[in-house]
Amino acid sequence: MLKTILSISGKPGLFKLISQGKNMLIVESLSDKKRIPVYTRDRVVSLGDIAIYTYDDEIPLHQVLTSIKEKEDSKPLSFKASDLKPEELNTYLAEVLPDFDRDRVYAKDIKKLLNWYNLLINEGITDFNPKENAEEEGEDQES
Repeated sequence: MLKTILSISGKPGLFKLISQGKNMLIVESLSDKKRIPVYTRDRVVSLGDIAIYTYDDEIPLHQVLTSIKEKEDSKPLSFKASDLKPEELNTYLAEVLPDFDRDRVYAKDIKKLLNWYNLLINEGITDFNPKENAEEEGEDQES
């Protein structure tokens, strides 16, 4: 599911991929459901391609979101990430990802992560695992 959820540089919130054209994408904002075109010059990143730095490796975003979901019992956060101080953000992330790299994961990244979590949960997107993509790829290889 996260492969079709996009972050677009310079645009707030998250977007769902609706359609692809030759030189553009059509996306829909998760928050207000408005559809807009996104062109090749825009920096677009799929949430399925994002990872969080740890001291040993990188942890895919879906694992971090799943850990937050388990900690919060599948509910939205009870606080606003923008209201927390950097050390409070670090403490919260350390509860769900104890070995995250504090030198390479900034407070603004943690705020963005927590805001994304809230947005996804509020939109009813609670399955963060990429298993559906792996199953589809497996079916393609067998054919």
